[in-house]
Amino acid sequence: MAELGDLELESGETIFDYRQSYVTHGQLDREKSNAVLVCISLSGNHHRLDFLIGPGKALDPSRDFIIAADPVANGLSTSPSNSERQPGMRFPRFAIRDMVQSQHRLLTRQFGITRLQAVIGASMGGMQALQWTVSHPLFMRACVAMTPMAKTSAWAVLVTETARSCLMADPAWTGDGFRAAPERGWRAYTGLMSALLSRTPAALAEFLPDCAEAHLWFEKLRAQNRANGFDAHDYLYQSWAYEAHDVGTTAGFEGDTAAALASIKARTLILAPPLDLFNPAEAARAAAARIPGAQFIEIPSMQGHQAATSTKAEDAAFLNRVIGQFLKGRG
Repeated sequence: MAELGDLELESGETIFDYRQSYVTHGQLDREKSNAVLVCISLSGNHHRLDFLIGPGKALDPSRDFIIAADPVANGLSTSPSNSERQPGMRFPRFAIRDMVQSQHRLLTRQFGITRLQAVIGASMGGMQALQWTVSHPLFMRACVAMTPMAKTSAWAVLVTETARSCLMADPAWTGDGFRAAPERGWRAYTGLMSALLSRTPAALAEFLPDCAEAHLWFEKLRAQNRANGFDAHDYLYQSWAYEAHDVGTTAGFEGDTAAALASIKARTLILAPPLDLFNPAEAARAAAARIPGAQFIEIPSMQGHQAATSTKAEDAAFLNRVIGQFLKGRG
């Protein structure tokens, strides 16, 4: 846990006494030249891309110094759920650029790192990775963004609005926060986010042959979601940042998303499956088309948004191979 002091937000507000949670793998070399930053997805934590980390994998601790940084409001870094001075709905709203700024402060102040080999992430982590390349274009040599959006699509905005509505429909919602864990709300959220939108109909058909199995699987998902213990206030705040994101609103680009993407200097790899029911795959393709020299590679998976996970061993193996080759300069 890095004590980074007050974090000034681009809105002009401040997160007081900001604490940045992170985990590292490997050793930072003497020249501080082998660092890789891993950015984390909506409601995720520093284990999100563990399937890419290990001996012989895309991110190898024998070669790389890997820093997986928990984003603002994931319940580990300073969040509405753990802030002493700004708890619950007293927490200020923040942007994905503020997440990037907190990570920049971690790298430069905690480790003295001024250059990354790569920044990598999936979903909201991929969105942070793209924002890194716009906000700090010379800070990294390479960027890998899986299932990202450079500007949140209207579809994804409606998804997060519906997810918040699931939580706020619970009796525990007071209109100004949750007085208890919204158990009914989390059940509805599970149906939307984990059961329907994170995979595709074809992916579910592989292992859910009938109605009874579908219900059993849903109950298993619900139990897993609650065991994860993610706080409803934290979800509200992270999802607000998620849906408001646009690299084009970075200072100097005046809302021009295409111009912001055209400014990227890092070698960039973007990956997405054929169909993603959360972050539309078309958004990933469009971003890649605007970035000079960027590669777009389709993940050959029917898992939808879950294609950028270890849900299927073959997907994880594909991503390790392709990303590993790219980071070694062979892709």
